[in-house]
Amino acid sequence: MPGFRFEKVARKGDVAAGQGLQVEAGGRLMGLFNVDGRFYVIDNACTHRGGPLSEGHLDGKEVICPWHAFRFNVTTGVCDLDKTKVETYPVKVEGDDIYVGVPE
Repeated sequence: MPGFRFEKVARKGDVAAGQGLQVEAGGRLMGLFNVDGRFYVIDNACTHRGGPLSEGHLDGKEVICPWHAFRFNVTTGVCDLDKTKVETYPVKVEGDDIYVGVPE
């Protein structure tokens, strides 16, 4: 398993509870989600047609793609409809800063 390097992508105040935010780390576009004060990061592109998941509606731990309503669990990356998966990334919070781990 590859190692990760952590990059700062946001501050806690940048993404309210129940919301998502597009961030970039390691040259990848990602969706950062705040689920009741816990932060999760997944690839930003829906596996169906590439819709921007960070712009979707967060329903509990699932984000609903704004283009065609595919639902992805932000903790596992798994789509409830066809069981495809977007990549998930480790997250750490230090103070008010949010870091995401990108493969080295």
